[in-house]
Amino acid sequence: MSATTTDRRLASGSAPQPAAPDRLPVLRRPLTSYYLVLGCAAALVIIGLTMVFSASSVRSYARSGSSYTVLVTQAQWVALGLPALALARWLPVRTYRWLGYPLMLFSVLGLVAVLVPGVGRNVDGATRWIEMGPLSYQPSELAKLALALWGADLLARKQRLLGQWKHLVIPLLPVTALLAGLIMLEPDLGTTIVLLLVTMALLWVVGAPVRLFAAISTTVAGLTGLLIYIEPYRMARFTGFLNPFADPLGRGFQAIQGLYALSSGGWWGIGLGASKEKWLGGLPNAHTDYVFAIIGEELGLVGTFTVLLLFATLAYAGIRTARRTTDPFVRLAATAVTAWLVGQAVVNVGAVVGLLPITGIPLPLISFGGSALLPTLFAVGMLASFARTEPGAAAALAARTGGPLSRWRRSRRAGTPPVPGGRRRRLVRR
Repeated sequence: MSATTTDRRLASGSAPQPAAPDRLPVLRRPLTSYYLVLGCAAALVIIGLTMVFSASSVRSYARSGSSYTVLVTQAQWVALGLPALALARWLPVRTYRWLGYPLMLFSVLGLVAVLVPGVGRNVDGATRWIEMGPLSYQPSELAKLALALWGADLLARKQRLLGQWKHLVIPLLPVTALLAGLIMLEPDLGTTIVLLLVTMALLWVVGAPVRLFAAISTTVAGLTGLLIYIEPYRMARFTGFLNPFADPLGRGFQAIQGLYALSSGGWWGIGLGASKEKWLGGLPNAHTDYVFAIIGEELGLVGTFTVLLLFATLAYAGIRTARRTTDPFVRLAATAVTAWLVGQAVVNVGAVVGLLPITGIPLPLISFGGSALLPTLFAVGMLASFARTEPGAAAALAARTGGPLSRWRRSRRAGTPPVPGGRRRRLVRR
């Protein structure tokens, strides 16, 4: 296999060709990607807390006697995730390059452990969780972050050898197949799709040939068809996707109720908290996999379009960071994480609106669940850290963090103590 000149330039880590300048002045600023990543994530988390409370209040009251039980749990996960985001925002690139390897090992061990009888917890026919006292941990969520970091560092280290097939696909594709195989044994088709999107994004950045993507897509499509054919419940889900109204009270019930929720919202929705589908006997998993349907019902087309616009902006910020950096690892990791977050959102929304089969995958930063929220918030912080490596971003951020403590630290480095009013006097040695 011979790579093109552009592909070799991307793989070698040399500076990318200058892109066309952004037309809007605000998009030309060095901190644009940084603030877009953090701003979109903050908006999505706020929307998520609001809609999780609205969608779960009735069922929460029926189960625990309080409408706030699920909201409090999700708020606790957010409180744990925000320090993780803050830490990830300031970690250097070299730490992320090292972090991918222990995360990959921990993910594989967790995916094996969840399949051990007595260790994994089965919910609705899927064994995806490991009980850890009062909490439950889903190893497949950590596997997404691990694959993005490990794969990015692997390809960055092999950058001068990627013109050869064996270095391009090994060990990236075998490790991806191992993770996907373990996750499909749970089973979890949605997470498997996201892992494949991460791998495809990594291969795209390093300039893999189109025939490799065609081979991977053909193999995945064939295996998916075989898995659907040999497993009755997967065949039922697939046929329910093709025609949910053929069994409206059985396999097509969730899909139909989701469409009813979306269609009843209209332009502006029926009002926050006024959903009818969230009541008992209505839409299943209203605060988890199908929270987007409740957004459409209560906030209407405006609400759903706002969520989609936030994810589109997050995708723009991630791609902008990848294009503007000169570090090959940052370029690969930023693209992989962006493909993970935005691709998962597309899979979730596609299932809710009936364009894709239901896979049971959450909407990032919005759906209820700590196992998914914590790695996602860490990944957002990592994207923000990568955005700080853009040309001029670090200097611009340092200039904007000019509080009293920062002035004191800078004065210590310069050898001049700060004085009131921001003036400085030089130290005179006697």
